[in-house]
Amino acid sequence: MYIDTGAMYRVITYLALSKKLSLENEKGLLEIIPSTKIDFVRKIKGEQDVYCNETNVTKEIRSPLISQGVSKVAMYPNVRCELVKIQRALARDKNVVMDGRDTGTVVLPNAECKIFLTASLDERAKRRYLELKGKGYSNNLESIKKDIAERDYLDKNRSTSPLTPAHDAVIIDTTSLSLNEVIKKILKIHTLIMEEA
Repeated sequence: MYIDTGAMYRVITYLALSKKLSLENEKGLLEIIPSTKIDFVRKIKGEQDVYCNETNVTKEIRSPLISQGVSKVAMYPNVRCELVKIQRALARDKNVVMDGRDTGTVVLPNAECKIFLTASLDERAKRRYLELKGKGYSNNLESIKKDIAERDYLDKNRSTSPLTPAHDAVIIDTTSLSLNEVIKKILKIHTLIMEEA
């Protein structure tokens, strides 16, 4: 199972905005979580959809509006604590690939294989621009770059679970790599780690 932990924070952000709830209202955000069911459903071609309370919200949670607000939601220690409990429960009895900014340091610190993917700000902005364009959103590349830089700053400087590689993670700079090259590197690293285990 592939678990995108960032999508979970996006779902809470999406619900809050849908309910006209201020993202500054930590108590209100916490009240949303117990009644929220988040599911990851794999499609035939291998892609994955995100469901919130049985409604497909895959496209909605990737909108620029959600991207601008998600780091605010993710800054709250109590919100993080509740979502981390859910993430750990999902991984407890099965093999998972978990993706998130604090997965290797906080959510699954004892994971067998930890890989920290990074890329230059310019490259990440370009990728996000093309992704959003492919989904029908019109965006400005410089605006996306600014949003990503701001999100990085907030995530690296939050008091709880800041964005940082785990001490035992393998770091891969994907700036000049194709998707297939990144996949090959990950599989090679995973194979080596599992052989040593």
